[in-house]
Amino acid sequence: MIECFEDLDSALQHASINVTFICTSPPLSHNSIINECLKSKLHVFTELNLVSDGYNDNIKLAKENDCKLFLSSTLIYREEIRYLEKNINNREKWNYIYHIGQYLPDWHPWENYRDFFAGNTRTNGCREIMAIELPWIVKTFGNIERYNVISDKITSLDIDYDDNYMLQISHSNGNKGVLIIDVVSPVAVRNLEVYTENKYYKWGGMPDTFFKYEKAVDGLEPIYLDEQEEHVEGYRKFVVENAYRNEIKGFFDFVINGKEPRYNFEDDLKILDMIDRMEGIH
Repeated sequence: MIECFEDLDSALQHASINVTFICTSPPLSHNSIINECLKSKLHVFTELNLVSDGYNDNIKLAKENDCKLFLSSTLIYREEIRYLEKNINNREKWNYIYHIGQYLPDWHPWENYRDFFAGNTRTNGCREIMAIELPWIVKTFGNIERYNVISDKITSLDIDYDDNYMLQISHSNGNKGVLIIDVVSPVAVRNLEVYTENKYYKWGGMPDTFFKYEKAVDGLEPIYLDEQEEHVEGYRKFVVENAYRNEIKGFFDFVINGKEPRYNFEDDLKILDMIDRMEGIH
């Protein structure tokens, strides 16, 4: 049986709690809830916040109260991404071309996109995709040194933000890439190509769409990973549940064993500042 309570105070009075998962929508609600949990000396796992409201205060409060503050960055825990991170070395310069897109009304077909947080300018759909993708891109290809942005609005959607971005990115170690992000594509797309001399990887967003170039056969061969795909009905096929399980394991490893997470609030502060600049907020 799962006990339910109307608020945190009631839960603390009637149950023994030391960890919290903040998965509320919209993300703009996270800051105050994180703060309330930390003041109650609870360890916190939070989904993406998309804005940096309260970050510095909550980082400080977590340290003062000896609380673990864990931020979701699910793709860092995808097996395909972990594989790329291990195989893309600094001895060579790499290029990548990456397109992620899906028509905004199809994100949550059970509700109107105007009422969904991705329709809000501060937490818009393109911003969410950038906040999801840029952490693993930085971890895999290196710190972003400079970038060029082309963006505009090409749909008739009732939104007041640019619905597509084309980013040309240079990394400090010499790697470079083209990142295309949109809420326009009528087909849900995650297409990645990564290459250097005599090496090439291709991923279509699902475990059975992961390939590498094999010189011996002069063609592409599938990459087989250990985990079996887990998927929840109602979401697009490339939304695989394994990574969520993996990062929850990472959270408890942080709380119980003190193992530092692969991504934290300080990292996210840098990413969100970069997104602000890409959106022209700064």
